[in-house]
Formats: sequence, structure tokens, C-alpha cells
Amino acid sequence: MKRILLVLVVSLLAVQYSSAQRYAIIDTRYIFEKMPEYKEVQQKIEEQAATWQKEIDAKQAELDRMYKAYDAEEDMMSTELRKKREEELFNKEKELRDLQKKRFGFEGDLFQKRLELMEPLQKKLNEAVKRLAAANGYDLILDKSEGKSIIFADPKLDKSDELLKELRRK
Repeated sequence: MKRILLVLVVSLLAVQYSSAQRYAIIDTRYIFEKMPEYKEVQQKIEEQAATWQKEIDAKQAELDRMYKAYDAEEDMMSTELRKKREEELFNKEKELRDLQKKRFGFEGDLFQKRLELMEPLQKKLNEAVKRLAAANGYDLILDKSEGKSIIFADPKLDKSDELLKELRRK
């Protein structure tokens, strides 16, 4: 009896493992670059970054003027006035660094803006991936755009163009 049960369990396991998993690979960077909406998002992000950069450049120019004025007048200042001006310069520099960090730093305004503008495209892509997986019976879909974990992939497995077609249909 134990022998029959063992053979039955081994047979079931063999059948389960013999059904190969279906998987595909996509390149989200390639897909996004082919989407007109992505180009619009990129343009909006670049415009916003340019606006913020102008703001920072103006503050930098103001700081530079303050330094030049300080250097020109330093010899004629009293110790008390010199300390006051140095403190003003220090505070302006800190304000400028804080603004740069706020706008362009890790998880700063530019990062948040990119996330906000990319969210609808990400959702659209994710829905298309789910439809592609369901239609073709894929168990796993990998993204090779960052490529850090995929060392080699057969080009036949790349379904990026199929996904683009799916995105254009909806």
C-alpha cells in the first residue's frame, strides 16, 4: 500500500513539474519611448526642471553679488558688521543648498513630479501586461529595461512589441 501511494505521489509531482511555466520578457524603457504620451510627460518634466533651475540660478546670482560686495567692503567693515554679513552669506548659502535639495534631491520635487506624471502611464502599461499574460497564459513576465538581474535572454522571449500593439488597441 505504501508503495502504491509513493508511486502515486511521485507521478503527481512529475506531472506537475513537467508542465513548463510560460514566461516572457519586456523592455519597459523601449515601450515608454515608443509611446507619444511618454514624450509629453518627459517634456513637462523638463519644462518644470528648467523653471526650478532658473529659480536656483537667480538665487545663485544674488549670492554671488553678495559675496562680491562683501569682498569689496570687507577691509572697511567693523568686526561686528563683518560677522553679521558673514552670517547673512552663510544663511543665503544654506537657503540655496536647501532649495536645490528640495527641488532636485532624492525624492525631491522633481522626483515627485515624475512619479505623478508617470503614474497613469505605469497603470496603462501594467493593465496591458496583465492582458498579455492572460491572453497568452504567461506565468511570469520580467522587465529587462534595468537589466541588472537578467544576464541573458533569448530575443524570442521579448514581447515588448506585442505589448505595444496591445497598448495601441486600448
